[in-house]
Amino acid sequence: MDTLVPGANLDHRGTAFTEELLIELLTSLVEGATGRPRVGDATFELASFSGAAVFDDMKFDGHISFKGAEIAGDAQFNAVEVLGDLQFEGVTVGSRVSFEQARIHGDAWFGRAAIDGAAVFGGVNFGGDASFLNARFRGGAWFGGAAFQGEVWFAGAEFSADAVFRKVAFERMGSLGPLVSTGTLDLSEARFGAAVTIEAAAVAVDCRRTRWASTAALRLRYAVVDLSDAVLEYPVSIAARARPFITSGGQVPEDGLADARARVASLRGVDATHLVLTDLDLSDCLFSGTINLDRLRLEGLYTLASVPTGLHRRGLRVMRWTPRRTLAEEHHWRATRFADADGWTPPPPGTDVLAPAALAPVYRQLRKSFEDGKHEPGAADFYYGEMEMRRHADDIPWTERSLLTAYWAVSGYGLRASRALACLLTAMTATVLAMMLWGIPKYAPVPTSEGTLRGARNVTVTTAMPTPVNPDGPYLDRLSTDRFEKSLRVVINSAVFRSSGQDLTTVGTYVEMASRLTESALLGLAILALRNRVRR
Repeated sequence: MDTLVPGANLDHRGTAFTEELLIELLTSLVEGATGRPRVGDATFELASFSGAAVFDDMKFDGHISFKGAEIAGDAQFNAVEVLGDLQFEGVTVGSRVSFEQARIHGDAWFGRAAIDGAAVFGGVNFGGDASFLNARFRGGAWFGGAAFQGEVWFAGAEFSADAVFRKVAFERMGSLGPLVSTGTLDLSEARFGAAVTIEAAAVAVDCRRTRWASTAALRLRYAVVDLSDAVLEYPVSIAARARPFITSGGQVPEDGLADARARVASLRGVDATHLVLTDLDLSDCLFSGTINLDRLRLEGLYTLASVPTGLHRRGLRVMRWTPRRTLAEEHHWRATRFADADGWTPPPPGTDVLAPAALAPVYRQLRKSFEDGKHEPGAADFYYGEMEMRRHADDIPWTERSLLTAYWAVSGYGLRASRALACLLTAMTATVLAMMLWGIPKYAPVPTSEGTLRGARNVTVTTAMPTPVNPDGPYLDRLSTDRFEKSLRVVINSAVFRSSGQDLTTVGTYVEMASRLTESALLGLAILALRNRVRR
């Protein structure tokens, strides 16, 4: 130890260190001008540390290698500066690892490292390439504020807790993963300066305020993705991966993860102009607040929220909701509006519940997106949702809401053919019944002629039609086959906006006029609904 001077090279391959021995070694390397230990090249390959390995605030003028070393306690490299490469491959650490605020000018290799505690790389500046291939972080990892100037590899890395890359700058990284985390992969406020592919199997992937300055492709399993306020300067695609990831070492294990579906939690604040979502579960996704939502592209077998199925009781009424795709925000509104909103999903804690007036534009933009993509069924569902929100909105006059309610009741906004046909048949049946009871006269009027003979050549004849006689007698006697046939003829002609030419009582005349107006409209709505059904 007495012969060591600051800046000397160290070779302690296979050395067994105690905490006291390591402190004695590093003390002899302290530089008087700076008060910090300084070393040239340092080799600790296959060394063992019975306690903590503390190298805080050291400067390494050359390369440093801990390849295959075993550290029983903490491994601390806070604020170290390494001018060469750092080799940490295959190192086993029984507790915590910390490289906070370290500066590594060369390449850094952490492949196959096994860290039982937390791994802290907050604020580290990686000047060269960095490799974490097949590393095991059993206590999670924190890379908050780190900067990667070169390539980065995480293929096969496993995180038993959260993997946090908050505010990390990835300047040249081409791929992140495939990696596995039984916690959250946190990319909040991270910046990707080059085209990147992110492959991850995680419980959640947090991309809030993440900035992609180039194209990006996210391939995910199990994860719930939050894209709130993310910045997409170039096309970004997010897709669910059906099969486990494969690396050079084989299939990436996914122990501790359940439900392989990939879901999206929020698109609020995102400019969706360059966003493509494929095979994702969007049933809980928050779309409100998304910019250029009409340009969003949905591909593959994506899933949206649906209305509750089956029969539901509201007071004395038994209701059945029309099957359609909906937004999660509509679920939240309906669940909070009605005390007995059975089947509608309540909002998660802290989620704002939007009014129908705010949801109508969201449905409108999604409808346009589906129409531009020639997806008629999806467009029809979102048109229905838009009209529903307008019908319940408080910012339009009650007269308009009344018209929308009638439009909904008789034809489901021109989209429910069965409802329109049922209303048409009901109206026609009621008209036939009214005609049989009051509209068809008791007797068919017979023209009568009266004449006056004057002289030998002049004859004056006047023909008059008697006023139809209102039917009388018991109602059952009026429900005859003959009266039904005449009434049906009147109703069918009325439905196509034609006059039947049938002699009618005063009541029958007004009933025919009303039926010519209402049944023609109902027939038109039924045809429109059938056309929309065929297009879907």
